[in-house]
Amino acid sequence: MSMDKTYALVIAIVNHGYSADAMKAAKKAGATGGTILHGHGVSGKEAAKFFGITINEEKEILMIVARKEIKQKIMMSISSEMGMSSPAQGIVFTLPVDDVYGLFPGHIEKA
Repeated sequence: MSMDKTYALVIAIVNHGYSADAMKAAKKAGATGGTILHGHGVSGKEAAKFFGITINEEKEILMIVARKEIKQKIMMSISSEMGMSSPAQGIVFTLPVDDVYGLFPGHIEKA
């Protein structure tokens, strides 16, 4: 299995109402589009007290398939504008993508 992947899945989880702003930040860094899902966070009251933040249970998940060359730039742009110190209280992480189908019509690209 090759560790050199062509694509990564950038995932940003932000408070409800901030996914459009997160997508704008991602586009500034070269992202061309993404998918937004609605979610519901779960956490104990101990976690809220421990981290010193208010937990907003309604979340939005932004998923972007990006070339590995720009994934870090996308992550940094989202994090700087929508990070934990902002009202969005966003976190950003990536997962490797093995194969991509659908970015280019009729074409399967091995990642």
